[in-house]
Amino acid sequence: MSEVTKKKILIIEDDRALQSALVEILTQEGYETASAFDGEEGVQKSRTEKPDLILLDLILPKKDGFEVLSEIKNSPSKNIPVLILTNLEEIDNVQKALDLGAKTFMVKSDFSLRDIIEKIKENLPK
Repeated sequence: MSEVTKKKILIIEDDRALQSALVEILTQEGYETASAFDGEEGVQKSRTEKPDLILLDLILPKKDGFEVLSEIKNSPSKNIPVLILTNLEEIDNVQKALDLGAKTFMVKSDFSLRDIIEKIKENLPK
């Protein structure tokens, strides 16, 4: 089989418009995607979908992104790079997310979809 296996990105984001836009652009870029709309579903899918990278919002229903990140980093999925994509820009939140094991922290208003794709490419395992 000569086809290269597509990298899978799990998007844990409760904003359905942003979720759709991310799925669309990632699919165009040749990635496979999986989606979760709340923290509990995100943790579950981090295990079942076996993504290569996770895009994680911090403000989520059921479990917030910090809880999700903590659970992922304390599970067999701990080596999956997690990129935070959120509206929370306080330095305490940035530091907390990085301390919990996030690879990078992006404030939604500061990044275009293109920028997000570039960050994903930088952080995807080769």
